[in-house]
Amino acid sequence: MTRNLILGVILSSLVLLMALVSFVWTPYGHAAMNIPAKLQTPNAAHWLGTDHFGRDIFSMIMVGARTSIAVALVAVGIGMVLGVPLGLTAAARKGSWLDEVIMRGNDLVFAFPSLVIAILITAVFGAGAVNAIIAIGIFNIPVFARITRGAALSLWERDFILAARVAGKSGARISFEHILPNVTNLLIVQGTIQFSLGILAEAGLSYVGLGAQPPTPSWGRMLADAQTMVSIAPHLALVPGIAIVLTVLGLNLMGDGLRDYLDPRLRISRT
Repeated sequence: MTRNLILGVILSSLVLLMALVSFVWTPYGHAAMNIPAKLQTPNAAHWLGTDHFGRDIFSMIMVGARTSIAVALVAVGIGMVLGVPLGLTAAARKGSWLDEVIMRGNDLVFAFPSLVIAILITAVFGAGAVNAIIAIGIFNIPVFARITRGAALSLWERDFILAARVAGKSGARISFEHILPNVTNLLIVQGTIQFSLGILAEAGLSYVGLGAQPPTPSWGRMLADAQTMVSIAPHLALVPGIAIVLTVLGLNLMGDGLRDYLDPRLRISRT
């Protein structure tokens, strides 16, 4: 295991542990306001200080981690569940009209950033975490479709795939019995990368008011609330900003380490 993988797993595990603990315990209620205690700097009573409503920032960070992880996890799941079969289908039918439809559809989705898609969805259904999940998930579909198709195309010319075709197996059966297991490592690595991007996207959508709505804490919403008070209470922006940076850094390091660890060519060279 590489140093990047170990460090990434440690950082990611700490954030995940914090999110899980928030289900059963937080130092204070994340929505409990205490106006006389507002804008306190970190101290023994409030480890990371309080915001302009007197809410405990550490409690909000814990619950905000839960929100960010849930949104990113479901969004990546949507991208995998829908994108991987599309990529396998396109690779199996390379050069056909179905391949063209799938890939041109991916290009169409890529033409609209997740923020624009979120604005369109919000205009119809209203702001909220569910709409943020849909927006990020839609953007993840073409990512996994392209990754899967590109990896699958190089496998369709391999001898073991030709043997399966000679044995009379259909394209769909070959895709799920032989192609998918051989691209799983790549999908796992890409999933960790998209997970980190999903957390960034959720924070960005919440920052502009399109993500999780109050009183549900969100790291992006905390940054938006702190932008007018940076000069008098910089910890309001520093704490959620550092939380986002460490989480994304941990996931990226874990993805980079997994890529090296799961690559058979690198395993052979290390051996």
